[in-house]
Amino acid sequence: MEYSFQLYSARNISELAPFFPELKRLGYTQVEGYGAIFEDVDDLALALEANGLRMPTSHFGLDQLQDIPATLKTARRLGINTLICPFVPPQQRSSANQGWLDLAQILKRLGSTYANEGLRLGWHNHDFEFTSTHEGAMPIDLIFEGAPDIVWQCDVAWVAKSGQDPFYWIERHASRIASVHVKDIAPAGQNLDEDGWADLGEGVLDWKGLFATIREKTLCNSFVLEHDNPGDVMRFATRSIAAARRLRR
Repeated sequence: MEYSFQLYSARNISELAPFFPELKRLGYTQVEGYGAIFEDVDDLALALEANGLRMPTSHFGLDQLQDIPATLKTARRLGINTLICPFVPPQQRSSANQGWLDLAQILKRLGSTYANEGLRLGWHNHDFEFTSTHEGAMPIDLIFEGAPDIVWQCDVAWVAKSGQDPFYWIERHASRIASVHVKDIAPAGQNLDEDGWADLGEGVLDWKGLFATIREKTLCNSFVLEHDNPGDVMRFATRSIAAARRLRR
């Protein structure tokens, strides 16, 4: 199984290119991009190619996704085949069903446009999609109801952070899970300087069971290792790929 590294985890590194050989040495074959690193796409592509790394998935903000020519140019240069919308800011989050259905319509239109170009569009969750609207619906369900053809990059740890059961949600939307963010949550009161996150295998999530459920219930073949605020990015990268290999056996 190939593992991808979410480059947002290394956002505090001044230059990414010297970091790529270290990822390759650890056994990563893929990286996942995010919108802020695409200022010089040619240099990025050359650095990835020099280290035998691919970028099949990447996060693009909603504004970037709506700039279709620029996003297509970036995707084609980097070999990205799945474009993932990762977030909407608090001011764009509705407490009513209709607000999420409106967002879903935007995603549906974008998904159709990108599908015509041979690319998939997906949604990456945080915790806010698992807080009920005033009408009692879950935003994650409304997004998928209104945009039935987009895929889901399930961030399991954020589902758990919301207080929901990730096993339930994986099974509920199993058919659309194309990618999973693999990260861990520290025990209560620990790793506060890292916002309560943990390296994979060092936290409280049942990743052995989660990997088994994902393998059994979904067609997911994209596992992206991430830590939202690592104090030591090489520590995280090293521990997490070793834990992933161990826990997926």
